[in-house]
Amino acid sequence: MLETLLDPAVFPWILIVAGAAFLVIEATTPGFFMAVPGTAMIVLGLMVLAGVDIFASPVGVGIAVLAAIAAAVVSVLIYRRISPDQTPVTTGQDTIVGKTGVVTVAVVPDTISGKVDISGVIWSAKSTGTVLVPGTKIQVTATSGVHLTVEEVR
Repeated sequence: MLETLLDPAVFPWILIVAGAAFLVIEATTPGFFMAVPGTAMIVLGLMVLAGVDIFASPVGVGIAVLAAIAAAVVSVLIYRRISPDQTPVTTGQDTIVGKTGVVTVAVVPDTISGKVDISGVIWSAKSTGTVLVPGTKIQVTATSGVHLTVEEVR
């Protein structure tokens, strides 16, 4: 079985198919864990198809290692270019107090059925004393978990 897998007619195709599978996995669940080995495997498979025997001598192993490193560097550079440059927006209880937004669903005192939009994120909210209709500009005065207490900005 191992002899069949390492056969020069079969082995490069195993590398190429496995590398392509890694790239498909990377494309469906991005995280850059599979892109480098997938790219390296495809390059090594193509090298074997081109006639470079990567197991025959130390020179072949060295060429394979250098090619794998080059493939890794290129895939990192490509990934950096195509990945978004933005750091994720994180909002917690400590950072939301004082922020302003707009009511999207009527906000009523003593119930968290109201909704407000703060920086593009919808939050459940209650008011400090009056009913706030959609479109009203608000400011966050307190938080309780993921629920906000808001008041109208005048």
